[in-house]
Amino acid sequence: MNIFFFGLGFSSLASAQRIRARHPDAVISGTVRAADKAEALIAEGFAAHLFDGTTKNSALLADLAAATHIVLSIAPDAAGDPALNSFGAELGGSKNLQWLGYYSTVGVYGDFGGAWIDENAICQPINVRSQQRVVAEQTWRDFAQANGVPLAVLRLAGIYGPGRSTFDKLREGNSRRVIKKDQVFNRIHVADIARVTALAAERKLAGTFNMADDEPAPPQDVIAYAANMAGLTPPPEQPYETAEMTLMARSFYADNKRVSNAAVKHALGIELLYPTYREGLKAIHDAQ
Repeated sequence: MNIFFFGLGFSSLASAQRIRARHPDAVISGTVRAADKAEALIAEGFAAHLFDGTTKNSALLADLAAATHIVLSIAPDAAGDPALNSFGAELGGSKNLQWLGYYSTVGVYGDFGGAWIDENAICQPINVRSQQRVVAEQTWRDFAQANGVPLAVLRLAGIYGPGRSTFDKLREGNSRRVIKKDQVFNRIHVADIARVTALAAERKLAGTFNMADDEPAPPQDVIAYAANMAGLTPPPEQPYETAEMTLMARSFYADNKRVSNAAVKHALGIELLYPTYREGLKAIHDAQ
């Protein structure tokens, strides 16, 4: 396997490490935006290239041309998907490409009033970020179909894991228990993203799949659970209606739905490593 990641961030790096653990001989490369991040990844044995959304260089193009599998983890903008805009011609002409994986978001669904939904639900995104994701998903589907390459679109819920969890926010004093009646959030542990990505790449999985855990939950419950486990005092409850929040933060509360993960579990014949936030947070706490 020769796999190239556009955007070696939190989820992609976990996936790259999982793939390397399963396939020690795999060639793994990808892009980052900062030189210090590239240096750190190179020290870990990854081929890291700087990419700001438009730049190209010969080393990046060489690794891209050799890739059999590509994972796309760069957010689109008003101009579309940066990877496809910059490298569509090269990818379309690749003789080695066997599979594409695209990290999207469950935000594409919009609001369903807390109801359970699956991949058949209509996409009615509320914010611009999610609207751009819907467009990017379809653009990659069109590309994959035109070039005869299987594509797995993984719609990710709220991502958490070591170094990026409720524990970190509690210790930093950035955690807030905002209470909105009947509100739930969907979340997914980064280790489950990595595992599914590795399996999907190996099996050349095609289709659109939700990546969320088994139990959507009110955000205040997750915070209280983590605080109790860590022996910390949970922050006071704040009514959503009167809480001071940024527009970005408030936008997350506009979507209320319970996202089913049944399709991806059936397709790969697996259960999640961390089926709820309880198992996920316990693993993080024990490791720390």
